Amino acid sequence: MAPAKKRNVCSEPTSANTAKKTKIDLNAQVQQIIDSRKNANNVFDVLDCLQSEKEKDVISAINACSNLFVALLERKDLFIGKLSEEDTLLTGEHNAQEKYSMFMRHRYNDCVETLLEHLGHTSYQVKETALVALMKFVAVQGQYPLEDLNWSKHLSFPRALLVAVVGRLLSQSEDTTMLISRFQDFLEMADVRFYVMGSIRESVGVVMDKNKGEVMPVYQDNVFALLSNINMPSKESELTNFMVKQEDKHSEWKPAKLNEHRRSFERLWLGFLKHKLPSSMYKKILVILHDSILPHMSNPTLMIDFLTAAYDVGGAISLLALNGLFVLIHQHNLDYPDFYKKLYNLLEPSIFHVKYRARFFNLANLFLSSTHLPVYLVVAFAKRLARLALTAPPESLLMVLPFISNLIRRHPSSRVLIHRPSKADEACEDPYLMDEEDPILSNALESSLWEIKTLQSHYHPDVAKAAMKINKPLSVPEVDIDELLEITNFELMEKDLKVTKSPPLEFEPAKKLLQGGGGIVGQHFCLV
Repeated sequence: MAPAKKRNVCSEPTSANTAKKTKIDLNAQVQQIIDSRKNANNVFDVLDCLQSEKEKDVISAINACSNLFVALLERKDLFIGKLSEEDTLLTGEHNAQEKYSMFMRHRYNDCVETLLEHLGHTSYQVKETALVALMKFVAVQGQYPLEDLNWSKHLSFPRALLVAVVGRLLSQSEDTTMLISRFQDFLEMADVRFYVMGSIRESVGVVMDKNKGEVMPVYQDNVFALLSNINMPSKESELTNFMVKQEDKHSEWKPAKLNEHRRSFERLWLGFLKHKLPSSMYKKILVILHDSILPHMSNPTLMIDFLTAAYDVGGAISLLALNGLFVLIHQHNLDYPDFYKKLYNLLEPSIFHVKYRARFFNLANLFLSSTHLPVYLVVAFAKRLARLALTAPPESLLMVLPFISNLIRRHPSSRVLIHRPSKADEACEDPYLMDEEDPILSNALESSLWEIKTLQSHYHPDVAKAAMKINKPLSVPEVDIDELLEITNFELMEKDLKVTKSPPLEFEPAKKLLQGGGGIVGQHFCLV
C-alpha cells in the first residue's frame, strides 16, 4: 500500500461556503475510508486539515478524525501490539490485512501527536476540541486495547495516552488553567483521577529535578490548578464512576480501591510540596489544606515540614500555616511545642493594619479558646496585646479590649494582671519584656494591665468606655467579638455623625407664629 498523498481538500480556493464545503468533504472522506479499505490514502487529506490556518477547518478536522479512528478502533482495524517501523510495510513480510492495520495504526499515532500539539494552540476552541477528542480516544482505546494486556498491571486502561495528555496540560511556558478547568469533568471518573495523580507525581519529579528545585511559577501554577481540581472520595462505595470498565478483574484493579487512591494522593502532594514554591502559592494551598488535603491523607502529620516552611514566609501565610498546625495538633495528636511561641511572635504592631486582621484574630481566638492552657501563656498574650493597644487605631481597640477581657474570663488565675496591689510611692517600672520571643521568659506574670488603665483616657469615647469595663467585675459570659472584627474607621465616623437625640436648647421653641413663651405679644394679641 503506497503512502501517496492525495490533494488537500483544505487548500481549495476559498468561497462563501468554504467552511460548509470543507465539513462536507471531510465527512465524505471519512465515510469513504470506513466503507472501503481502497480509500485508505484519503486519511492523509483528513490529517492535513489538522494543520489548517483556519480555526473552523481545524475544529472540523479534529471532529472528523475523532469519528474516523473511533470507528476503526471499534472495528479493531488498528494493529494491536508493538508497532514496527512504517518502512516494513514495503516488504513482503506482512499480508494485506496486516499492512492495512499497521498503516492505519501509524496514521492514528500521527493524529494523536497532532492533537497533543493542538493542546497548545492559540485558539481555546481548538484546544478544547482536541482535549475532548483525545479523552474520547482514551475511553474507546480502553474498551479496545492496542497493547498486549497479559503483562500490564493497568489492565486495559491506556495509561500512556493519558500521561501524554497530562504532560501537555502541565506546560512549563503557558498558563493552561482554563483548559485544566475543562479537564475537571474527566477527573470525576475514578480511574482517570487515579492515573492522573500518578502522572502528575512523575512529571513533578522529572521537571523539578531537571531544574534543580528552582521555582517555576508557570509550571507550578499549572500543577496546582490540576491538583486543586481533584475531588477525592471519602468512601469506597463512592468509587462507581469509571471511564473504562474492567468487568471480571475490577476488584483487583488499583483505581477501584480507596486505599490506593489515598496513598497516591498523599505521595502526590508530598512530592509537590517538598520543592520550593512561589510565595503566592503558599496561601492558595494553605486555604484548602484543612478541608481538601489533610482529610484524605493516610498520615497528615507528614505535612509538618511544609507548614514549618510556610510559617517562615511571614504575614498572612504564617497565620494560615499555624492554622494547619493547629488542625494537626487537635485532630491528629501532633506534638508541636513551639506552636504558641510562633503565634505569640506574630503579634506585632502591623497586625492592626493588614487586610487579614479579622481572620487573624478570629483564628487567634480559636487557638486560645482552650481553658487548659497554662496561665503564664495566657497572661503573656494578654499583656502583649495590651502593650500593642497603646498605638492601635480606635477600630482595632474596640475589638482588642473585649478580646483581652475574654482571655481573663477563661482563666481566672490571670486576674492578677488587674488586681495587683501596689504602694502609692512605689516606682512604676514594668518588668514585662516586650522584645522577648519566648512568652515564658517575658515576665508577664509580674506585670499588670496598666495599658488598659491608660486607654480609659483615650480621645475616642467608645474606646474609653470599653476600657472602663475592666474596672468592674467581669461577667461570666464572654463577649462575642465576631461583630467587632470587621469594624472600620469609616463606620466609627458614620456612627459619631449620627444625631440620636435632639440637642438641649436654652429657650422654649415657638410652635406658632408670634406665639409661645407667654411674651407680651401673646398677652395683648389674640391670634386666630
